[in-house]
Amino acid sequence: MRHYDFLPGSERERLFFRAPEHFTPDDRLDVLGAALGATLYCPATRPQLAADLATRVTQGLMSVVVCLEDAIADEDLPVAERNVVAQLRAYAETGADAPMIFVRVRSAHQIPLIVNGLGEHVRVLCGFVLPKFTQETGPAFLDAVTEASALVGRRLLAMPVLESPDVIFAESRTSVLLGVRQLLMKHREHVLAVRIGATDLSAAYGLRRSRDLTVYDVRLIADLIADVVNVLARTDDSRFLVTGPVWEYFSHAERIFKPQLRESPFLESAERTLRAELIAKDLDGLIREVTLDMANGLTGKTVIHPSHVAVVHALSVVTHEEYCDAVDILGTQARGGVSASTYRNKMNESKPHTAWAERIMQRAYVFGVADENVSFVDLLGAGLQR
Repeated sequence: MRHYDFLPGSERERLFFRAPEHFTPDDRLDVLGAALGATLYCPATRPQLAADLATRVTQGLMSVVVCLEDAIADEDLPVAERNVVAQLRAYAETGADAPMIFVRVRSAHQIPLIVNGLGEHVRVLCGFVLPKFTQETGPAFLDAVTEASALVGRRLLAMPVLESPDVIFAESRTSVLLGVRQLLMKHREHVLAVRIGATDLSAAYGLRRSRDLTVYDVRLIADLIADVVNVLARTDDSRFLVTGPVWEYFSHAERIFKPQLRESPFLESAERTLRAELIAKDLDGLIREVTLDMANGLTGKTVIHPSHVAVVHALSVVTHEEYCDAVDILGTQARGGVSASTYRNKMNESKPHTAWAERIMQRAYVFGVADENVSFVDLLGAGLQR
């Protein structure tokens, strides 16, 4: 697997100072976590799931979650379970390159059900998404993932979702998060990332953000994100990757506020057309939210529409300026001190900026480094052409 592998070699050479590297499902957790990018959710009842996966992979999709939980009505669950097994088997039989495929289960007993159903085709499965995850509900899920890994003879991964009311309620939040961290540490070798279920958490208060706002404008959710990062994403041995909550809008509707996308990056006539397209599809809000996700320590994004993938991935490519800063910082970390950046527009202080620089280099490995004169607009245009 490799991000932007759909581009012709000459186009990759034009866009990237350092091209994305290949990775496999057996790579280190930090590599796979950084490579998740836009994780597309789809219901397990989708009748053409195998064909859809084949199409989306050619368009740059690298991670997908097939949902057996909230996306499926209770009465449809048996049909959904049979369909996900049949569709993933059919995809495996094509021999085509697979993205990182996860199944979101609603109960722990579905984990061996899916693994046994896939049989010799289980290689197409990367792992499971674990809903409503707390210290009380989590052990059964994680034990099932561990047992399934032993059964198939290779590592299966878990992505727990923080979305139960106890996670966001003020009186229980800290103890729940500390309990989750303690539990996850016991199963660290299987935990790829922690996801935040903003929709369920908002439901505890009857809230839903509009397309004109980001999740950071909803203070209850923004405060929860800050606490999750505080407890689970510290730069020490207890750190887990935390992904950005879902962006759930994909169609045009009447706007209340002005678009959140400045005109200045879109200078050429073709770029102005691209800006109009992004605004019409409500992708300007997604762009802003992903930018805020990254500023707040989150990696990757849950999405529900294929049009979102190119946006998240274009924003995940390391800029040439970020890369130069990271190289400068890591090159001087042994001796410490402060120096002006290569771009002569900021000060790089090696010791406090080292952890940031290491994360930049992880992202540069899987998403690449944009060439000096290549912008987000160029990368997005290349992705949306697929």
